[in-house]
Amino acid sequence: MTYEEATDFLFNSLPVFQSQGPGAYKPGLDTARILAEAFGNPHEGYRKIHVGGTNGKGSTSHMTAAILREAGYKTGLYTSPHLVDFRERIRVDGEMMPREAVVDFVERYRAMNLPCRPSFFELTTIMAFEWFKKSGVDYAVIEVGLGGRLDTTNIMEPCLTAVTNVSLDHMALLGNTEPEIAREKAGIFKPGVKAFVFEADGEVRKVFEEAANTTGAPVTFVQDRPLPYRRCDDGKWIFALHPDEEPWVVCDLDGDCQPMNIRGVIELAHNLPVDDNAIAGGLANTVKNTGLMGRWMTLRDSSPRIICDTGHNIGAWQYLAPRLGEMAEAERTHAVMGFVNDKDVSHIFERLPRSVRYFFATPSVPRGRKSTELLALAHSHGLDAQAYDTVAEALAAAQTDADVVFVGGSTFIVADLLSQFS
Repeated sequence: MTYEEATDFLFNSLPVFQSQGPGAYKPGLDTARILAEAFGNPHEGYRKIHVGGTNGKGSTSHMTAAILREAGYKTGLYTSPHLVDFRERIRVDGEMMPREAVVDFVERYRAMNLPCRPSFFELTTIMAFEWFKKSGVDYAVIEVGLGGRLDTTNIMEPCLTAVTNVSLDHMALLGNTEPEIAREKAGIFKPGVKAFVFEADGEVRKVFEEAANTTGAPVTFVQDRPLPYRRCDDGKWIFALHPDEEPWVVCDLDGDCQPMNIRGVIELAHNLPVDDNAIAGGLANTVKNTGLMGRWMTLRDSSPRIICDTGHNIGAWQYLAPRLGEMAEAERTHAVMGFVNDKDVSHIFERLPRSVRYFFATPSVPRGRKSTELLALAHSHGLDAQAYDTVAEALAAAQTDADVVFVGGSTFIVADLLSQFS
């Protein structure tokens, strides 16, 4: 079996949420446990940090892994979805899982003839756990795929857990209100395991408090423990590691959403066997240490400048929309955007600044929403917009008479963009 045949099996023989959406989601842990046992329970034997939340869990996972690397620990990192290469999901010390290791795992799985049919995510989660065990990692940072309570990753026993925030996303699967979604995300709390909730107010906070009391998980609300911070001239965030404001460290992740994530990561790090130098080095070198892509990422500096971001729900766009508006006040700003068809984008469109010109594209996945549908919605919101079949066509048009082009709205729009730059 070649690597291409192995990934073809993963993508085309198993239910894949990334391309199919809710129809591929398999709630429950029974299949995950059968798989794990068949592969020798590879989620055991090393320390794990479990990271959930609606937005920011990917950035949080990458920053945490970067800090652990700086501290000298061999570190696994499991995140989703990938943008260009499937192996982006499974890394050890920043290096993607080798192609031959993916092939070996798929071949062994197919030879087992197990009495279950896992989803893509179930199988790749066990693949990640096994690769971390084979690699002899000291720590693995594991990002929740969807929700928490019934997510495949929840078969493990972590040493720390974190939930970044809660907003309305995947409502058909997780609940129609923020408290309902919070209950699913609080499902990763474990007895005696410290839990960190970065941001939660009102009824959502009560859900996490009740879950912590019921589970016996000591919970810290990071928003109650503020740290001094400010923005540098180059757009990066600089933070104090302690309330007394010494020392200050810079994070290499841009984006208006990052301050709460950074505060949460610093709080997590203070509960790990790492020192301030490791925290500073990890935050300053997150992209270098982990290969993170798509978080307010500059792909080209001029003629025009091209920036992309994978923010794809209302929780992300409460930060992205104002920043686009600020850019448009100073520079001619165009946006290449697209969405998938199971997202309620009406609230996002209400926030989009009218000073930006929009170039809609259809993501190259079966779930991709037709750009012509988005165009009609844009016009109903008074936006200056055009529609194109592909990201490549939209990007070519958007670069005309622009100082800066933003690309986003969906992870898959960013993936289509990065495929052109890879």
